[in-house]
Amino acid sequence: MMQYYPKSLFGQTLLILVAGLAAALVAGSLLYSFDRGKAVRAVSGLAAAQRIANLTRLVEETPVDWRTRIVAGISDQAFRVTISESVPDLNQDESDPATSQAIGEFLVEQLALGPGRLPLVSAKAGGSTMSLLHNPITGPGPGPMMHGMGPFGVFGGFRELQAAIPLADGRWLFFTTILPESSSGFSSQFLLSMAIMAAVVLAASGWVVRRITAPLGALSAAAERFGRDLNAPPLPETGTTETSHAARAFNSMQVRLRTLIENRTRLLAAISHDLRTPLTLLRLRAENFEDVGERDKMLSAIVDMDAMITTVLDFARDEAKTEMARSTDVAALVQSIADDMTDAGLSVKMTPSDPITLECRPIALKRALTNLIDNAVKYGKNAHITVGTTTSAAIITINDEGPGIPEQEIAHVFEPFYRIEESRNRDTGGVGLGLSIALSAVAAHGGQLTLKNRPEGGLSAVVRLPRP
Repeated sequence: MMQYYPKSLFGQTLLILVAGLAAALVAGSLLYSFDRGKAVRAVSGLAAAQRIANLTRLVEETPVDWRTRIVAGISDQAFRVTISESVPDLNQDESDPATSQAIGEFLVEQLALGPGRLPLVSAKAGGSTMSLLHNPITGPGPGPMMHGMGPFGVFGGFRELQAAIPLADGRWLFFTTILPESSSGFSSQFLLSMAIMAAVVLAASGWVVRRITAPLGALSAAAERFGRDLNAPPLPETGTTETSHAARAFNSMQVRLRTLIENRTRLLAAISHDLRTPLTLLRLRAENFEDVGERDKMLSAIVDMDAMITTVLDFARDEAKTEMARSTDVAALVQSIADDMTDAGLSVKMTPSDPITLECRPIALKRALTNLIDNAVKYGKNAHITVGTTTSAAIITINDEGPGIPEQEIAHVFEPFYRIEESRNRDTGGVGLGLSIALSAVAAHGGQLTLKNRPEGGLSAVVRLPRP
């Protein structure tokens, strides 16, 4: 199943920020557009009502014989004005009573109309109808907000307006107007400003998130590097307080682990070295033993112990050495090992391979491969070596034709001093450290060493070394 979300901390954090920013922008844009529409309708409604009041005063202050021409001059398609001799018929059935009453009271107040000259108003609601404000003294009416520019005033609540105002001469001044539809708030300028703001916020967020998560990547790389090299340089203690504390704790752990391993290696070397003296005394006393059979058994046991001590000392010395990694042709290195063993009369064959260059510690790697090839020759009659590559690793395969290893024992053969007595006993050589040394050297290169039985018989040792 495909995953459509990033796995890295940087990707997930940035995705959450982007999603939150997008939701905030959409919600803010919708609220802005809605509020803008209400504000435009309120201003247009107030302007229409105020225009009716102003034109009514103008007509009343004009001589009677001029009124018809003035009304014809101020009337247009969007704002029609006529003079009627009788009471005009308004569409009261489709009007909003509360809005009509509020506009009527506004006109009465603006024109100072007496009780006998109340206007007729029919306001048809459209768009978003605003609630009628309530004046606690005068009851329902326009209230204080009616006289201001507040977007929640009642004037934003109608779409079509009809008003008939009685003149002093008994005629009626009739107004009909339609408020224009407000345009969408999502104009090109608005969208461009939102895009610029989103780009700036995303760029700043990406920089901040990268700055916060980068030390985690550095910590991971330092841990992997320390797993391959005990003398790896310490992690820089920089960044935020938390990351600098984490780097300081990692460096302290690295120092303690290095000291622990060095103390273990020195202790192992010292014990092995000190055992040489009593072994020498035992050998001298055994040689003076009169019983030949018992003397030979004692000397054989002493030789085995001496071989174990020699192997342990070599292992301790190699652990204590600090070999610098350098660019090496691994294929040529394996070929040189195979040639040396062939010259020594051992049955070792290698399939020709193209050069494979890796950054490695050639001495440690050579010892590990030598142990594996030597085991294949001792316990599998011969060794056949192949070297290949994948996109991520160099693969060295060593096959033999021996009896193999029982499946339940494969997990244990890498343990120090562990031997399988049926096929790999002390008489055939080895003290059980060869595979441990090989595994340690391969792991120090960040690689893997695996053993598996071949279907056609024999054992296969596979070394995988990572490529850059």
